[in-house]
Amino acid sequence: MPRVITVDKNAAYPVAMEALREDETLAETTELRQVKYLHNVVEQDHRNIKRITRPMMGFKSFNSARRTLRGIEAMNIIRKGQVKGIKQGNSVSQAKLIEALFGIAA
Repeated sequence: MPRVITVDKNAAYPVAMEALREDETLAETTELRQVKYLHNVVEQDHRNIKRITRPMMGFKSFNSARRTLRGIEAMNIIRKGQVKGIKQGNSVSQAKLIEALFGIAA
């Protein structure tokens, strides 16, 4: 169970938190912290996805959205160096991993 959940000032969050507490999905001791800019790191993480998907003008189906977003996130994880054994900025290792996973030369 999370100790603290940090969100922006949207009025829907306290209502959702209360509903989760009532059905015991969330502990009563979990604190809701509503701070306008504190979660910007999380919000900025998906900026890249918005930039890539905006020109597509949406997706035709849920499955195409799911597959596309999974691919974008996989590439971001590789680029950020969050894959074990590959350091951030090591483009040669990143290219070798992509080639091994997908069978394509990056």
